Amino acid sequence: MKWILLAGAIVSEVTASLSLKAALEQPVFFVIVVVGYVAAFVLLAAVLRRGMALGVAYGVWAALGVAATALLSAALFGESLTPIMLAGIGLVIAGVLCVELGSHPPAPATAAAPEGDSA
Repeated sequence: MKWILLAGAIVSEVTASLSLKAALEQPVFFVIVVVGYVAAFVLLAAVLRRGMALGVAYGVWAALGVAATALLSAALFGESLTPIMLAGIGLVIAGVLCVELGSHPPAPATAAAPEGDSA
């Protein structure tokens, strides 16, 4: 459930960010901006209440939000997306993956063989 809520927070934030660009020409989009950002923070708070670590939740939210916003703004608004930008998006996602994987405690070590046993 935490991951579903986090996905909702990401979608809400990306929608709000893209709507901010659209609102420059059509002010009615400011309603979506406000609703989207409020929803994003409410959902992010719900994720944290359910026990997800702040570093993981915020890292995933921010990184996927940046990546999705950059990719969708290129598709929707014709903004440029250079190879360096794509590499940066990949690095951001890789960094968040490292934070997520590193947030789990290491598996307990297996019991060592009793002394005197030889292989």
